[in-house]
Amino acid sequence: MKTKFTGLFLVLFSVIAFGQQESQYTQYMYNTSIINPAYIGSKDVLTIFGLHRAQWVGLEGAPRTNNFSINSPIGKNVALGLIVVNDKIGPADENNFAAQFSYGFNVSENYKLSFGLQASANILNVDFTKLHIYNPSDPRFQNNIDNRFTANVGAGVYLNSDKTYFGVSVPYLIESKHYDGSASDNSSTFIASEKEHFYVIAGHVFDLNQNLKFKPSVLSKVVQGAPLQLDLSGNFLINDKFSAGLGYRLSSSFSALAGFQVTNSIFIGYAYDRETTELANYNSGSHEFFLRFELAKRNVKIMSPRFF
Repeated sequence: MKTKFTGLFLVLFSVIAFGQQESQYTQYMYNTSIINPAYIGSKDVLTIFGLHRAQWVGLEGAPRTNNFSINSPIGKNVALGLIVVNDKIGPADENNFAAQFSYGFNVSENYKLSFGLQASANILNVDFTKLHIYNPSDPRFQNNIDNRFTANVGAGVYLNSDKTYFGVSVPYLIESKHYDGSASDNSSTFIASEKEHFYVIAGHVFDLNQNLKFKPSVLSKVVQGAPLQLDLSGNFLINDKFSAGLGYRLSSSFSALAGFQVTNSIFIGYAYDRETTELANYNSGSHEFFLRFELAKRNVKIMSPRFF
């Protein structure tokens, strides 16, 4: 089993290293600040968000992600935020910390335009002793990766009204090398580098009747060395309390999403993904849970929680 896992890890790690390194989320529409720093402050409330994602359950060494964020407006047009993300896959354990800033202003009676910046720090650890290595003398696995530190910056633009949003962002503008270990004979070099990820998001809320809303949304991600990722979803909101919908990740998976507005401040959500690729034969799907807490300014009551 360990031999199979070693091979699987190398394949997955190469995908993460050269393709879609950033964490994957099904409920990106509720976790927008993780991909676009310009989103913070758009709701004019203090927001605390926590998420846990267990991907490909039943597959040894499969990815696990924990995400915590907090952001709040600090003035009429300015907001600050902080994000902490922990990703684990096989013997790799990665932590990312990002400080965010946004500046927004009204461009019309209904629309607000925001610009965001973020500075981030990444710490990577890989314990190769957790692998069953076929060739113990393989130079790639002689030394663990301990607290490999890299820094980065990102930016985004976000335009929104009470019903519509559109955003473009690049959370990591600098291509950084997480690991650069050369073979002893210098014949080969093994590099894991952070590529630029370009995100485009959009969504709109339709009022079908007084108690029912429908929100289609889309996320497109482009990164060098990986195919286009396109996430499509449609969610219904009933009585401003219960949400349910479906999602599809192009050539990857189908998803079912549900959420409940426990109070005006607390919203909980769950999503289940099922692969459409051959990988579905080796796992029982992916689970994603989140909790969002929002606190309005003093003497300001949240009359109707926004659907994004």
